Amino acid sequence: MAIVFYIAAMVAVVSTAMVVTRLNPIHALLYLILSLLSTAVMFYVLGAPFVAALEVIIYAGAIMVVFVFVIMMLNLGEETVRQERVLLKPAMFVLPAILAAILGAELLYLLYYGGRADTGQGVVGPKQVGVSLFTTYLFAVELAAMLLLAGLVGAFHIGRRESERELTDTEGTSEVRRAQPELGRK
Repeated sequence: MAIVFYIAAMVAVVSTAMVVTRLNPIHALLYLILSLLSTAVMFYVLGAPFVAALEVIIYAGAIMVVFVFVIMMLNLGEETVRQERVLLKPAMFVLPAILAAILGAELLYLLYYGGRADTGQGVVGPKQVGVSLFTTYLFAVELAAMLLLAGLVGAFHIGRRESERELTDTEGTSEVRRAQPELGRK
């Protein structure tokens, strides 16, 4: 099982290097998903199937969808659309396809032969993860919650409507205008 771990680690290193070197944010996100999936394979091999499942569901699933929505919300314009058409050539899909095929082969091997590395620790279950998160790592969990809240407030601030932002009137003073229906006007 050590060879499966090292192959998954190699895929993680290569795909993470590709995340850093890609100019297109969508391509970088696809490589980041591969990196997260290979990290999940490493967790599984080390005897933590619950953590591997969380890695796939939370990071490779939910967080990446949020990243894609943010990139779509930015709407980088026609220049980006033209550049994307130039970059979408079949050669761009060779390396991600090879890395995904390696991970898929490892997954089939693990499912067929069933195996985890003999670390002497046993399998880490959901109860052990929950107890350690809310005892030993409580400060880190609270810090992550605060960072997520800060990101939510920042996303709200960026995404506000124009009618709720500060507008400058004709005299140069600023006032806050709210989108409210005016009563009594015909």
